[in-house]
Amino acid sequence: MRTAFGLSLLGLLAVSAAPAKTLVFCSEGDPRSLNPQLVTDTTGMNAGRPMFNNLVELDSGTLQPVPALAESWTISEDGLAYTFHLRRGVKFHASERFKPSRDLNADDVIFSLERQWKQSHPFHKISGGQYDYFRDVGMPELLERVEKIDDHTLRITIKRPEATFLPSLGMPFNVVLSAEYGQFLAREGRKELIDEAPIGTGPFVFAGYQKDVVVRYRAFEDYWGGRQPVDTLVFSITPNAAVRLTKLKSGECHVMAYPNPADADRISADPALRLLSQEGLNIGYVGLNTTMKPFDDVRVRRAVNMAMDRAAIVEAVYGGAGTVAKNPFPPMLWSFNAEIRDYPFDLEGARKLLAEAGHAAGFETELWYLPVSRPYNPNGKRVAEMIQADLAKLGIRLRLLTADWSAYRAKLLAGEAPMALFGWTGDIGDPDNFLDVLLGCTSARPGGNNIAKWCEPTYDSLVTRAKRILDRNEREGLYREAQAIAKREAPWVPIAHSLVFMATRKEVTGFRMDLLGRHAFDKVDLQ
Repeated sequence: MRTAFGLSLLGLLAVSAAPAKTLVFCSEGDPRSLNPQLVTDTTGMNAGRPMFNNLVELDSGTLQPVPALAESWTISEDGLAYTFHLRRGVKFHASERFKPSRDLNADDVIFSLERQWKQSHPFHKISGGQYDYFRDVGMPELLERVEKIDDHTLRITIKRPEATFLPSLGMPFNVVLSAEYGQFLAREGRKELIDEAPIGTGPFVFAGYQKDVVVRYRAFEDYWGGRQPVDTLVFSITPNAAVRLTKLKSGECHVMAYPNPADADRISADPALRLLSQEGLNIGYVGLNTTMKPFDDVRVRRAVNMAMDRAAIVEAVYGGAGTVAKNPFPPMLWSFNAEIRDYPFDLEGARKLLAEAGHAAGFETELWYLPVSRPYNPNGKRVAEMIQADLAKLGIRLRLLTADWSAYRAKLLAGEAPMALFGWTGDIGDPDNFLDVLLGCTSARPGGNNIAKWCEPTYDSLVTRAKRILDRNEREGLYREAQAIAKREAPWVPIAHSLVFMATRKEVTGFRMDLLGRHAFDKVDLQ
């Protein structure tokens, strides 16, 4: 991650008659990138927007796109052609080096999609050119063509009907960038700045980044949704949850991410603070790398499942804010297979399986643990220590390792960790976002989100067929069958689904938790 270019981290706002308002958010870690096209998490990003926003309605099991940059759209009867009508008057941010000459139009959407899609695009290889989430959801193979009808209308044609296509367009990785800014940077010979000094259309303008310290934004005066109540938005990078809470109590920050569940009662009792919580669309798990010995043997994977006292882990680390997981996604999401029998906590049974696999004396391996608190795992080190103690009873000797958040994710996605704590918060209200993105063959490649690198043909066929069917009842049957295979083959040890906490100071108004795990500060104010 690079630092900001020539931008002071202090005094970025001009002096005005009214006192400037600065909202400080204590975030849990550094952003892996300032452009969501390049990564699968969106920590530290608040400047860009996709064509629309996704809203999950779990009671009906549907995902309703909410108009944003696209005001409306139509879908052809065969489900192959999507025509989008863009909002007029949407302005891009300006910076010290670039002043846009026009509003957002269809060229910008085409530029942004084709950058990820086409290797011939002049910006495709900039910043590494991986676009892992774009690839994990199968966009390169699905897209047929993207056409400009006029400045405010475009048509996207896909090769086959796909139930998850429209929701995928609303994910952060499909943010709309400025084609004009790209052309300017190409002329300047500084194409990399499209990711390092981003230009977007969101309510806040990127104003600077200092690694391990801060990401800073200022309110966008010409935001199409209206000028924000606060003048400056600061992400104060604070990996330790206890330190985040100290900053919140002292007033150094106004909103904090993911307090420790053990601190929930203290926060609730503090008259200066407000505790927010909601059931999380998430899963925390241990990935077992099936391409590495001994985890290429299903008997070893099953034994590890049976040797972990997951109920004790959830009780000790999550308190009352977590439930033991058995499937790859939470029961709140449609098609959850409640009939699946979980592996019991059974040391003797695990010992027999290890002996059958030729590891009666155990073995030595690495367990990588999260360096930051996440909604699906509030304390990675503590969870790792408990797993280490459990597996030691079978002679499995774990070396506990970690790295900074960016390096940690890169190692796991590259398939270089034999065992690793990880997790996921759903980006859309669809099982595909868990079953295919996290366990499908496409995402088992190096760089993909399938950190177990598990590719099982029957499972993959089921989840691939499911997302190509529009009838939900048919899809549900396929997903239930896929969950049974995942349980049998055990590429993970599912640990927990968590209740997610956020905390604010009482003077904060308008802040709402997002079921999809994003931190949005539209319309948030300080009283």
